[in-house]
Amino acid sequence: MNKMINTKLIAEGGVMIGLATLLSLIKVYEAPFGGSVTAGSMIPIMIFAARWGMLQGILVGSIYGVLQFILKPYFYHPVQFLLDYPIAFGLLGLAGIINIKKKNKVNHLTLGIGILLAILGRFIAHLLSGVVFFYEYAGDMNPWLYSTLYNGSYLGIELIVSLIIILLIWKPVTKIPKPIKSSTN
Repeated sequence: MNKMINTKLIAEGGVMIGLATLLSLIKVYEAPFGGSVTAGSMIPIMIFAARWGMLQGILVGSIYGVLQFILKPYFYHPVQFLLDYPIAFGLLGLAGIINIKKKNKVNHLTLGIGILLAILGRFIAHLLSGVVFFYEYAGDMNPWLYSTLYNGSYLGIELIVSLIIILLIWKPVTKIPKPIKSSTN
């Protein structure tokens, strides 16, 4: 990569992390033990991943996850921290899987699949954290079922909101130019 691409990637990543953080502060619903329905806080990270690629999206998502921890820390165990913050939010970068075949134009179906994979990845990370570290909240309920219902209650709504908004704004987003790789470095 040349310096222009690196600079634009870093700048856009920083802006998307900042926008995601601001949107995360607008809570429509907040679950009692963490997790919330926000004003589309995952959308900037997934758009970044779709534009720049999966690995770059995972990195930016992980940084965003650590920032979420810094702003509202909930720490129980080092593995729980990893699952609930850098891994869960890093998996939002899976939306960039649609960027693998750059020759093909991204259509709404592939974009929707990328968004679904991203939020499913985040869901799985929180599900595992819930089963392993927060099973006592399940009471008599199966911890897997409890964690599925708990995390699905807010991430399902976030999925619907993210799909609608990203699919509506994707065409204008594609018009934002990215630097072209030059043959000289």
